Amino acid sequence: MMKRWIFLALFALVPCMAGAFSLDQLQTQLRAQPIVRGHFTQQKFLRSLAQPLTSRGDFTLAQGKGLLWKLTSPFEQDLRITPQGIAKRDAQGQWQALPQQMGAGRETGIFLAVLAGDTHGLQENFDISLAGNAQAWTMTMKPSSALLSQIFEAIIIQGGALVQRIELRETQGDRTVLQLQDVQPAAQLNDEEQRAYAQ
Repeated sequence: MMKRWIFLALFALVPCMAGAFSLDQLQTQLRAQPIVRGHFTQQKFLRSLAQPLTSRGDFTLAQGKGLLWKLTSPFEQDLRITPQGIAKRDAQGQWQALPQQMGAGRETGIFLAVLAGDTHGLQENFDISLAGNAQAWTMTMKPSSALLSQIFEAIIIQGGALVQRIELRETQGDRTVLQLQDVQPAAQLNDEEQRAYAQ
């Protein structure tokens, strides 16, 4: 479940590809905003539960460094996703690498393709379609690889200037919805973020 949660977190960072943007223009747009911060509300709709499981928190994406995902409710947990793998911060403030499960290397590669805006890499694993315009768009991603097809039915991303909503539909019928709020570019990392990436 944590793997799918992290997967969803990373897809929140896919930029707007609607309108007349070319791949080169899209990559340029990403490099123009090397640091992005925001808040999130995530709801997990399980077939076995009448009410969704809701969590909230904050995130920071730094180009070339990775993603910091800070869960604040219903409990506190800090995750860091970098080219070296996925780590969790322990009670002493130290980052501990999470064990790599079978197939995790391939999924980490997909994660990094999302972080880098590597649409060619994403198209190796997803069939991507777009509707709308640059101000109000919907991007639907359907797995084309056998591995991801076993997990996901589709990933639907909606937004305007920035991503606003992500819906993850799983093959067994469960659904996760991520709402992003107050997403803003930043000029530099703060001291806490710098320490998190440096450890």
